Amino acid sequence: MIQPHGGTLVSRLIEGADAASLLEAAQALPAIDLDSRETSDLEMIAIGAMSPLQGFMTHEMYEGVVEDMRLPELSHGVPAGAVWPLPVVLSTKKGAAAPEIGSQAALRAPDGEILGVIDVSDVWQPDKKRELLACYSGSGAEADEDHPAWQWLSSVGDSYVGGKVTVARLPRHTDFNDYRLTPYETRNEFAERGWSSIAAFQTRNPIHRAHEYLTKVALEQTDGLLIHPLVGDTKSDDIPSSVRMRCYQALLAGYYPAERTMLTVYPQAMRYGGPREAVLHALCRQNYGCTHIIIGRDHAGVGSYYGTFDAQEIFDGFGDSGLKIRTLRFEHSFFCRLTGGMATTKSSPASPEDRVFLSGTKVREMLAAGERPPEEFTRPEVADILIDSHAQSAEAD
Repeated sequence: MIQPHGGTLVSRLIEGADAASLLEAAQALPAIDLDSRETSDLEMIAIGAMSPLQGFMTHEMYEGVVEDMRLPELSHGVPAGAVWPLPVVLSTKKGAAAPEIGSQAALRAPDGEILGVIDVSDVWQPDKKRELLACYSGSGAEADEDHPAWQWLSSVGDSYVGGKVTVARLPRHTDFNDYRLTPYETRNEFAERGWSSIAAFQTRNPIHRAHEYLTKVALEQTDGLLIHPLVGDTKSDDIPSSVRMRCYQALLAGYYPAERTMLTVYPQAMRYGGPREAVLHALCRQNYGCTHIIIGRDHAGVGSYYGTFDAQEIFDGFGDSGLKIRTLRFEHSFFCRLTGGMATTKSSPASPEDRVFLSGTKVREMLAAGERPPEEFTRPEVADILIDSHAQSAEAD
């Protein structure tokens, strides 16, 4: 099976008497309140999905990532020069004092539960505008205060806190618990199924016909397909994860071979980081045991900040020192009226007027206008779920 990123699958989760003892001791510690994104990141670190990270980034790690997309060699045990594209940081909250270097602090989830502790090895004040420009700009435009990343950066306090974490309990979830597999569990499931090559499909949208086409082309080249939807924070106008999961379940029940597909959830929050986030999605899926990841048009994009294929081209800059997971890169796919099926410019001679281009944005626009997405856009079972959900949402408003 493919090696985890950095060579070792990390676990910062303790159990049993050790967990109980840590939680008891943490009650006497000053606490850092986590927001929902940091809670997701803590879960990802704890279960090994963000290997080789063992905690929130220190200042030196942060600088290496912002400037070069590389992790320096530190006491965290991180291999020198490992690719890492975006900061994974813990913030102080506005009005709260930063902890002292060398101290311990409890990590408190938004629901008030203490999840673990951090051994504070670094505290610093970042240049948030520099982070925004360096990490979230693309060939389309420089990131500005309208970028979703700025909403988070501007919401937190002035300091970042770095250090190893020890987690005694994972965040409580009331949804998708049957689909929440850790990288250890996912790898075991792949082994039991006899899969040695696995394609991951990252998504924050319902799967429309273009997505279905990409995933099935990937299935022609691999033993199995992992549909791995992101269920952490997304923009308010994205379709909720609860609705999307119903769509995925309906699609897999009717249109995919059950013995060659899996559906599990990915707890990370969306950063809308375009090419850099595509790399983050890839290395985390490598940790889950996937050998390939589908990278299509404008992966992890938002607005017009990124070029159409920036998220594919960024992988070419890493060379042999990059990731072990391979990218499956696709042109902009469309429904071809000439042939009556899905295609790309590589496989269809259709003129532009015979190409029906599909996107999650277009589906959302149609739903908002009270239109039913046609079968060229999405399967009828999925359209039914989306229409029903939109109607319920409209009634609630």
